[in-house]
Amino acid sequence: MTGAQSQDLAARSAREVLEDHLRLASVPDGFEADLARNVAEDVVVLTGRGVFRGIPGIRELARQLMAEIPSGRWTYVNRLVEGRLAFLEWTVDDGPFRIRDGADSYLIEDGRIRMQTIHYTVEDPDGRVLIRADGTRPS
Repeated sequence: MTGAQSQDLAARSAREVLEDHLRLASVPDGFEADLARNVAEDVVVLTGRGVFRGIPGIRELARQLMAEIPSGRWTYVNRLVEGRLAFLEWTVDDGPFRIRDGADSYLIEDGRIRMQTIHYTVEDPDGRVLIRADGTRPS
């Protein structure tokens, strides 16, 4: 990426970063492009599973999510942006597992996601909890 391209990315609003992040999530091979364009190298993500740091932390969270929800229809239910903050509510259905309570929040500065929170519970099609938001499984 050239210096001019990097400056252009840094000038984006929080809404533009969020929309690009969601767009890239929906295209094949968009994950690496998303990391390069929209995520700060020193990003910090807070979840019920713990604190994940940097690009390696984002990769690990994505690996966990894709292992738990390998397929399904992702729906973005609510998108809110105010200043540097963004909030996303989401669901997954039409697959072997469901998420009804997905919620992420973002702190976006200088065209990059600097901090994020993620919450979701994995259920079977009948609504039984398979994986809690903290990553544990009911006994």
